[in-house]
Amino acid sequence: MPLPIPVPREELHQRRVDLRGYRRADGLYDIEAHLVDTKREAFTAHSESTVPPGTPIHDMSVRLVVDADLRVIDVVASTDASPYSICCDATATLRSIRGLRIGTGWSKAIAERLAGRKGCTHLTELLKPLATVAFQTLSKVRAARAAAIDVNVRPSKIDSCFAYASDRELVRRRWPTHYTGSGET
Repeated sequence: MPLPIPVPREELHQRRVDLRGYRRADGLYDIEAHLVDTKREAFTAHSESTVPPGTPIHDMSVRLVVDADLRVIDVVASTDASPYSICCDATATLRSIRGLRIGTGWSKAIAERLAGRKGCTHLTELLKPLATVAFQTLSKVRAARAAAIDVNVRPSKIDSCFAYASDRELVRRRWPTHYTGSGET
């Protein structure tokens, strides 16, 4: 169901984020994000520059290279548009996440390495949805691994979100031995 029809309004800002996952020929995976911010009016960045309406204020990209275990092998970023010339220098800060594994503790590890003055807010914000895209990109690989695991081992998917809560019908159907709700399993 779509959002209800809003009251009359004027668009002031648009952010477009495009996220994609790829399998590489070398057995690794590229997980990419591209962010573009535009405004309907000219934007002046504290007298450093004026960005015309519709021209990107931010045009930034991040590529994570991950293995099948969701370990970050490499990360590259680019800033093709920003309101301040120094923003381009922040892309190098993302190197601090090399070696991290996407999973439990990902957001905390990102914050420890890149929060505040340590990194670019916009590039850092992209790392959370990139983690989700990495999981989606490798879903078949992860499913094949899970199928090879003992049925008594609790899948990590359980309690990872609302739908996969251990007391919900979806878990009862997929993993009856791990269902914690009431009723027959």
